[in-house]
Amino acid sequence: MRGAELHLPAGTTRDGADPVVVTPESAGWELCGLRVVMLEPGASRTFSTDSDEVALLPLSGGGMTVEAEGKSFALQGRSSVFARVTDWAYVPMDTELRISSSEGCEVAIASARATRRLEPAYVAAAQVSIEVRGAGPATRQVTNFLTPGEFDGADKLICCELLTPDGNWSSYPPHKHDDTEGSPVWNEEIYYFRVGRLGTTEYAPEGYGTHRTYTHDGSIDATMTVRDGDVFLVPRGYHGPCAAAPGYPLYYLNVMAGPAPGRTFAFVDDPPHAWIRDTWEAQEADPRVPLTSSEGTT
Repeated sequence: MRGAELHLPAGTTRDGADPVVVTPESAGWELCGLRVVMLEPGASRTFSTDSDEVALLPLSGGGMTVEAEGKSFALQGRSSVFARVTDWAYVPMDTELRISSSEGCEVAIASARATRRLEPAYVAAAQVSIEVRGAGPATRQVTNFLTPGEFDGADKLICCELLTPDGNWSSYPPHKHDDTEGSPVWNEEIYYFRVGRLGTTEYAPEGYGTHRTYTHDGSIDATMTVRDGDVFLVPRGYHGPCAAAPGYPLYYLNVMAGPAPGRTFAFVDDPPHAWIRDTWEAQEADPRVPLTSSEGTT
């Protein structure tokens, strides 16, 4: 499979004003989807979740209101993904959902085909767990807002945010969680990238990073330049590293789901590179991490 089939540059999945629309059908798999919605000031949008459960994650702009099942959640949001950790909301399958914003905002709607209908939920930014993973130049921040053990009110959907300081690597060592021999679990995965500018919380359209996905049999071997707003689909294979170019910190939203009962983050490292994880014990974590918190930048 060619990298061009998996790499979706910014704008190539646009649907009207929405800059990103990925469905299981467009991705060629069973479960995962992602829509990025742009709300103009004073605007609202109504959706039916149908067979999907969804997570609504503010990306930038003002606050927003989420209405579902007779409940209303006011999300404060953030100016950009590089500014702070955000609050977010979960909405189950078979639900009429309305979102609105007086100031205007950009919101990611991550989705997975569900088999159980659970309850709508709001999670405040201060309740979101932040993890510092790796060491040395492989240090990165993982914001575990919808991962197993951190939020268990979802059926299939798994989401987290990764922030990588400029010049560092994340998703490393390369790892997989697919439907091939040796994998502990099968999860489809979407990467949604934003690129920042060193010393600010702004987005940098001229910035870039790199992402690699590959299989040992060579059916996938893609090392791609990724820019602000790009999407990369990982149907199978080892993925990593994601490298942030000097001067341009890298963010990506991971959206995952698998067909097996329960939700798991399990993975297996590519054996030739698994030893690298052991070297972290002798290295200090990059002091720039974490990059953000619920209070703002650190």
